[in-house]
Amino acid sequence: MTQVTERSLPLLPAKARPSVLATCFLRGAIAAGLGLGALAVLVMVLWISSPYPDSGPGGALRTAASLWLLAHGAQLVRPETLTGAPAPVGLVPLLLVALPGWLAHRAARDVLMPDEDEDYEDEPAGPLPSGWAVFGAVTCGYLVIAAATVLYAAAGPLPAEPLGAALRLPLTVALATAAGVWTAHGRPLGPLPERVPARVRDALLDVRTSAAARAAGAAVAVLLGGGALLAGAGLAWHIGIAEDAFLRLAEDWSGRLAVLLLALALVPNAAVWGAAYGLGPGFAVGTGAVAGPLGVTGTPALPHFPLLAAVPAGEHGSWWNWAAAGVPIAAGLVLARFTARAAVAEGWGRRETARAALLGAVLCGCALAGLAAVAGGPLGTGTLAALGPVWWRTGGAALLWAAVVGVPTAVGLRAWRLRAAAPRRPLRARAAGLFSWRPRRGRAAVAAGSGPAPVPVGAGGPADEEAYDFLPVGGGGLWHEDGAREARWAALKEASGGLMADIPAAGAEFAPRRPAPDPAPQTPEGSPAPVPQSGPAPASVPEGRPAPEPGAHPDAVRYPEPHAGPGPGFASESGPHRDAGPDPEPYPGPASASESGPHREAEPGAEPHPGSAPRSEPRPDAGPE
Repeated sequence: MTQVTERSLPLLPAKARPSVLATCFLRGAIAAGLGLGALAVLVMVLWISSPYPDSGPGGALRTAASLWLLAHGAQLVRPETLTGAPAPVGLVPLLLVALPGWLAHRAARDVLMPDEDEDYEDEPAGPLPSGWAVFGAVTCGYLVIAAATVLYAAAGPLPAEPLGAALRLPLTVALATAAGVWTAHGRPLGPLPERVPARVRDALLDVRTSAAARAAGAAVAVLLGGGALLAGAGLAWHIGIAEDAFLRLAEDWSGRLAVLLLALALVPNAAVWGAAYGLGPGFAVGTGAVAGPLGVTGTPALPHFPLLAAVPAGEHGSWWNWAAAGVPIAAGLVLARFTARAAVAEGWGRRETARAALLGAVLCGCALAGLAAVAGGPLGTGTLAALGPVWWRTGGAALLWAAVVGVPTAVGLRAWRLRAAAPRRPLRARAAGLFSWRPRRGRAAVAAGSGPAPVPVGAGGPADEEAYDFLPVGGGGLWHEDGAREARWAALKEASGGLMADIPAAGAEFAPRRPAPDPAPQTPEGSPAPVPQSGPAPASVPEGRPAPEPGAHPDAVRYPEPHAGPGPGFASESGPHRDAGPDPEPYPGPASASESGPHREAEPGAEPHPGSAPRSEPRPDAGPE
């Protein structure tokens, strides 16, 4: 079968594009024929190996056709019963649905995703048909074979109900074909048609919706896995009853093989039943009888089948029955985990996280309701008319469990993840901040001998000091202590490569910064030119202050600065001295004219700089020194 599907009909070349839809129609018919042929081969093998066949090959083929219709959700009818009234058969094995669904999906997908190695007779292929055209053609081709199968099985021992086949079979085929077209287009989430309201489009394409859908899918998977675990535990607990039923139903190996295959096809149904059992509502085991964690109510009427031996018996639930509540709790925790992870990644708040978790709970409830609706069905009339979980009860219980467990857990898990991702201070810093976070009133904030405590800008009272209590505490002391300041300054100096000055000692006063004196004019030989001695004598000035220079303002005086140059009057650098401490406020006068390099001649008529030495023109009788 795999080779047949892999080597499906190729698309036609460009000149024959009008018949592309005919090719799609043929592919749908081939997919239906493959599923029908697979079941026919299996039934014929069992019929040939049976020592006592009840009918001829025609009856076996019609039985295979009825099973194929049952795999599409169509309800069968048993006309020959002990009471003489027809009995419906509506319990669909969910594993059997996978075969026709996969074939219809593959037929629609391969039309829009042709293999690269297909031979087109060396002619370029034209544009591919639209998705709607492929969907319609493949579905119509499949339904033509289905309609012929319904007519063929009508004369067999298990004919299909016409109304049920007309409603359920096209729906199953349409869903599988649409999934194939969607897969061929890369499973896009948009854009949606324009006729869809804008609010609905925005809600469906929202990030919260996709995150809620993923969380709901994970929760549904946990519920189904937990239900299968409960069913397996119940079957192992009643293994003797299951073995007795298996041996009594068939005596030859072909019959036992058929019973085993039917039990395997019903395993997904058992998982859904187990999930409904763990959620609380349980499932119906006959008309008026329900099996749940609290026990079995009513009178169960179950067929003699090995898989049904897992149904618990007893009027009151035991601790083992109550342990089934761990399944919905685990599903709620998984939903919360997926929602919280998306909330942290997207930066949602508490409300957005709660809304996404609640939406995931709603989707989880809808999924369980749909699975419960298809997992059960009647197997006869009277007491066997109701088997399996009730869809609305199961969906409501799933919604309630997921909302109660998932929503608050998602909000709390989001907060915990954010707190764990935030950087934490070292233990030593937290311990130091515990004792020095709020200094006591009346006690100095800085230890004695460390210099004057810096006062924040403001009134300078205790209220201003408390305003800085929110600042972080590190290194075992306050941020404004001298030790912390010196450490920060040393780190900055080391990072600057020695360009920054050293921090002065505590309590030292900063000297005002004055411009450096200009170097004396140089002669061609490199020696300083003589300074003229002519001019009026300087006025008396206070002791310790230099006299004003000629032509300068009386208040413009020059203060001596420490230097490490080659001689007096020379500045070692163009900037402040390295030992002068941090740079204070700049001098309010004009910028200094001292530069590194040769001196620039002043322009004619320019006034001398207040801080520079007067320059004199060279005397004509002065020779080189």
